[in-house]
Amino acid sequence: MSRSPLSPTPSGSSGSDAAAGELPDHTEVVRRFNRSYTQRIGVLEESFLGLGMPLGTARLLYEIGVEPGTTRDLRVRLDLDSGYLSRLLRRLQSDALVTVEPDPADRRRRRVGLTAAGRQAWDELERRSADRARDLVTPLTGRQRARLAAALAEADLLVRAATVRLELTDPTAPEALAAVEAYTAELGERFPGGFEIGDLAEEPERLRPPDGAFMVATSDGSPVACGGVQALGGGVGEIKRMWVRPGWRLAGLGSRLLRHLEGVARELGHDAVRLDTHGSLTEAVAMYRRAGYREIERYNDNPHAEHFFTKNLH
Repeated sequence: MSRSPLSPTPSGSSGSDAAAGELPDHTEVVRRFNRSYTQRIGVLEESFLGLGMPLGTARLLYEIGVEPGTTRDLRVRLDLDSGYLSRLLRRLQSDALVTVEPDPADRRRRRVGLTAAGRQAWDELERRSADRARDLVTPLTGRQRARLAAALAEADLLVRAATVRLELTDPTAPEALAAVEAYTAELGERFPGGFEIGDLAEEPERLRPPDGAFMVATSDGSPVACGGVQALGGGVGEIKRMWVRPGWRLAGLGSRLLRHLEGVARELGHDAVRLDTHGSLTEAVAMYRRAGYREIERYNDNPHAEHFFTKNLH
């Protein structure tokens, strides 16, 4: 049974690698790295970094110290089950390291912050973590350290891109609005004459089922990509508001999002899709061409559009 494009899915999922027989080898490399790395950074220790708490508790303490927030914020950022999060918080509360209090803005929510003792514990966690990382790279030469840093940075980006979830989202939901705001800000900086998004009052209805859809990808609770499909009529859909956070584009998230939106368009009953873009977005133009889109004449009155594309979906 095939997965519906309108259902949440890891954006990097694809059957092509598995069909080619490549995925098992890649999987084994990841598994071997996980076993090696977790051993060497102390994940297997009952007392992580000698702090008297396991890794899960220490990781939550660190996150609270970096960015205090509500229990929901923490659950989303760390992708934790609410029951497990509650148990971790009770442990930190019993050690007098955190406070959990009603949120003044909405008393149905609970805000979490560090106590004075919690801040001291956080500082110690930060120091010991830095020492462990320093000890790990000290035996390496300067060139080897640079190679390791570059490899880990790329691995981190690719793992995040592979595990981010594309979810059907109401276009007026906070995460959707945040994504569109980032999209608008970037285009405003890149277009020579600035960018005006147009009539947003009508757009939400066009990007909602049963005629349309809007997808948002989030990582650590923040939107990193978005895109929608709306109906043009006659079995033709249009891809709209497609955006990927700049730092994520080297991981191929844009191409994955485009393929996903094409699947959404098929599920909505479209036989073809169209899209437009500005000439200054050279990477987007190149991506559309690689994906099999062909240029056509102008089909709308978008004042910012300079290139117009179409692609058959069957």
